[in-house]
Amino acid sequence: MTDSDASSFTLNPAPDAREAAIREAVELALPVSIADLSALVRIPSVSWDAFDPARVAESADAVAALFRETGVFDTVDIRRAPTDSGELGQPAVLATRAARNGRPTVLLYAHHDVQPPGKDEDWDSLPYEPTVRGDRLYGRGAADDKAGVVSHLAAVRALRDTVGDDLDLGLVVFIEGEEEFGSNSFAAFLDENREALTADVIVVADSDNWDVDTPSLTISLRGNVTFRLTVSTLAHASHSGMFGGAVPDAMLATIRLLASLHDENGSVAVEGLTTRPIDTPEYTEEALRDETGLLEGVQPIGTGSILSRLWAGPAITVTGIDAPSVANASNTLTPSVAVRVSTRIAPGQDAGEAYEALVAHIRAHTPFGAHVEIDDVNTGSPFLVDTSGWAVAAAKDAMRDAWGAEPVEAGIGGSIPFIADLVRVFPEAQILVTGVEDPHTRAHSPNESLHLGVFKRAITAEALLLLRVNDRGGNS
Repeated sequence: MTDSDASSFTLNPAPDAREAAIREAVELALPVSIADLSALVRIPSVSWDAFDPARVAESADAVAALFRETGVFDTVDIRRAPTDSGELGQPAVLATRAARNGRPTVLLYAHHDVQPPGKDEDWDSLPYEPTVRGDRLYGRGAADDKAGVVSHLAAVRALRDTVGDDLDLGLVVFIEGEEEFGSNSFAAFLDENREALTADVIVVADSDNWDVDTPSLTISLRGNVTFRLTVSTLAHASHSGMFGGAVPDAMLATIRLLASLHDENGSVAVEGLTTRPIDTPEYTEEALRDETGLLEGVQPIGTGSILSRLWAGPAITVTGIDAPSVANASNTLTPSVAVRVSTRIAPGQDAGEAYEALVAHIRAHTPFGAHVEIDDVNTGSPFLVDTSGWAVAAAKDAMRDAWGAEPVEAGIGGSIPFIADLVRVFPEAQILVTGVEDPHTRAHSPNESLHLGVFKRAITAEALLLLRVNDRGGNS
């Protein structure tokens, strides 16, 4: 069906019996869903260059097998697309089912690759050994984003079991294999598979919820600008006792330069990085402390409401540093230091414009005439959801019914840069950003976990949404 046709549809409430059947199907299949998720967690599918790509391929095979077993899809393939360097990216799973009788098509996105695990000793249980403690499932990828993969799978299964031969909804499942490593082949994948991926609604299951009892629909995301900054002051190391006090070492210059990025309140002090005025729900400093582990006596940074700082303003973090380690430190002036700078930019700001502002600031604030080099640059555009479409209303209704709580329209401080590519290739599609995480998930960190109650409610909400879209009537 065409996008103009889809926009003229009205949502017909599904009969209570079918909605009850959806809920029952999700409930009865929950142990299987948890088992499927646990099996995926056991596969260490880290997509970074330093890790074994065979494990990502193994993960893609496992995901493809799960969607084939549903019997719902016309095709289920594993596909790769080239990166900018010409090499093939990591394997993605693409499953398609053509719409019937004029129904809309919904694309379900998640990713099966995961972050590196870090040190085993920082975990309370091994990162690739899924472990249930209390009401949470622990393991790398248990939430981000293999739970997103299985939530799509479980919703499709529940829909199949409820409507049977009456399933007319078009479905596309796109499970990416390199989101955690920058989605380097994402744009090419969209271009090469444009026809198969075309949909009226796109559900991106890679975000979080307000808390374990309250769902969120993400309506804004910050963009990002990341790069490596190398600061050099010497052609070679020199004795710190003989020359210290007259010769600036690279560490001193780097510290001075990095300090200029923030003011005395910790707010970003780079001219040209913008803040977007927004209204935010109430969120206390106590909640921030609880969710982040902020140490006693350490104060939050920035000004304005806490959520406006997290959702609608810039943030700059040094996420890595290459310098002599403490264990290997010698009494020398360090000639060169490299740092990784990660900048989050406010919704509404162009990523290229933000990068130029950062470069201008660095050039203007480099002390002692130090030499600076900026390379390995990556940018991602911020995102604002158009909340006026029927799909947003339908998603919020499904969340409300599944969770028994009013959904929050939330911003996210993080970035999902590939959404800009989805908007570029499919400008008429309505994009819904949902997820299975909560404030205590600790995605990317040791002891990542999934709240099993959130998992069940997220599956139910998506299954109800798919049922209602499947039952959409004719043109109104």
